[in-house]
Amino acid sequence: MLRLPPVVLVATIAVAASMAGCTAAAPPNAASSPRAVVAPPPSPSSAAPSAVAPPSDAPATPAPATVYPVTAAELGASWRPGCPVEPGLLRRVEVNHVGFDDQTHRGELIVHEDLVPQVITIFERLYVLRYPVEKIRTVNNYPGATDELSMEDNNTSAFNCRGIPGTTQWSQHAYGRAIDLNPLLNPYIDGAGAIQPTNAAEYLDRDRTDPGLLHDGDPAVLAFTDQGWQWGGFWTTPIDYQHFERP
Repeated sequence: MLRLPPVVLVATIAVAASMAGCTAAAPPNAASSPRAVVAPPPSPSSAAPSAVAPPSDAPATPAPATVYPVTAAELGASWRPGCPVEPGLLRRVEVNHVGFDDQTHRGELIVHEDLVPQVITIFERLYVLRYPVEKIRTVNNYPGATDELSMEDNNTSAFNCRGIPGTTQWSQHAYGRAIDLNPLLNPYIDGAGAIQPTNAAEYLDRDRTDPGLLHDGDPAVLAFTDQGWQWGGFWTTPIDYQHFERP
């Protein structure tokens, strides 16, 4: 039997111990080992940003224009038998407008049924332009549907079965084919210099630039003339700054 010297024996034992330390250790219990958590990819619904609600003070979208038939009873004093157009050919159009308080208001015009689409387009454009309109009421809201009272009140109106002042001819208003816009600020002036309404003298100065006054080339005037309407501000005798008509 071969006997190793003590030094060799010790060295052999050390090498063996060293080799034992290189042996792979058994893996720890899987339940106790730490592991990185990987979030699953977001689903399409969670990846999209959530909708943001508009602020509570955001202006509401104004209601669209509405159109209704009218009866002789609803027209009141503004219509009578013998007028050149029957109530069945007229329509009540409710439109939005900006007031002189810069707020949205609702008004009513009576116009011929043929002109309804144009009237809606015109007043939608005036609204976008923020052109101020004092009020829009049918003339039967005034005693006897008197045009002078409506004009003095700076009321914008359309249908009224009446003639052209100083003539025996029907006005285009009698057909529902004319609109008077802010009449106090935009008076009618006849050949003798008389004005309507009678309280509009201060607005004879057409160099004024008050909101609501109409001038040649104004976007508010173009809202009508671009649709083929005629403006009385282009006339010479009479001059009718408030008047737009579509014969």
